[in-house]
Amino acid sequence: MIKIIIAVLLIGIVFLAGVIFTKAIKKKQGLGWKNNLTGMVIGLITDFLDTLGIGSFETTPALYQLTHYLDDDRDLPGTLNMVHSIPTMIEALIFVTAVHVQMTTLIPMVIAAVIGALIGSEVVVRLETSLIQRFMAVALIITSLLMLANKFGWVSLLAAHNNANGLHGWPLVIGVIGNFVLGMLMSAGVGMYAPCMVLVYFLGLKPIAAFPIMMLSCALLMPIVSLNFIHNGRYSLKGIYGFLFGGLVGVFIATKFVKNLSFGILEYLIVIVCVWTAYQLWRSSVAV
Repeated sequence: MIKIIIAVLLIGIVFLAGVIFTKAIKKKQGLGWKNNLTGMVIGLITDFLDTLGIGSFETTPALYQLTHYLDDDRDLPGTLNMVHSIPTMIEALIFVTAVHVQMTTLIPMVIAAVIGALIGSEVVVRLETSLIQRFMAVALIITSLLMLANKFGWVSLLAAHNNANGLHGWPLVIGVIGNFVLGMLMSAGVGMYAPCMVLVYFLGLKPIAAFPIMMLSCALLMPIVSLNFIHNGRYSLKGIYGFLFGGLVGVFIATKFVKNLSFGILEYLIVIVCVWTAYQLWRSSVAV
């Protein structure tokens, strides 16, 4: 089964890259050294942090706001999913092969997230800019609170005695339903890592089991959601070449060179940035 998952991820990487580059070439977008340099820096930082478990859906909107990267916030959910899909699939390849989780738990939870994302993306493409901005603002505040709870050790208390590699019975049903909901939310640009970690801890899985579940869920749902947003024209190709290159470099650096570094102060900084971004998005939504 692991070999099948690896094959699916590799096919997904090649296929999505082909779609993105074809669109960029056909529309003559994604060019310009300034946009690509900005995109490369944003991609490197956000996917570097994403590999370490600090979700890119929390950090990317902040950097978009800071650099005025997006011309239309309606494109935010679609762009987030599109630009981070390929780096996330690389991350999934790493964690799925390195961390053991029972396939009877991993596969149903991942499929549920993908189905949820498909349904969610159909709703999101029809939302107005102000609604997306407010939704993202609330989501960033909730995620910030979850990150603080994790930092203070409140989330890890749920997993203090957890040592299971799989779920069975009602815990599995709850996990599948929970991941379905998280998949729907992720299509709207809400990061999956923090809530998925809480869900996994609550159900009794060991903490490390959260990584292959949330990484593979994101790696499979993000390309599918991206294709839906691309079909509906709700995405931005600005600086796409630099963004993807920077994202892949960020993943490589995170996995090879900084596995044992402490990111305590950085996590607090990310929370502050999330709150600031939420404020900016909410203020923009009121002004629309």
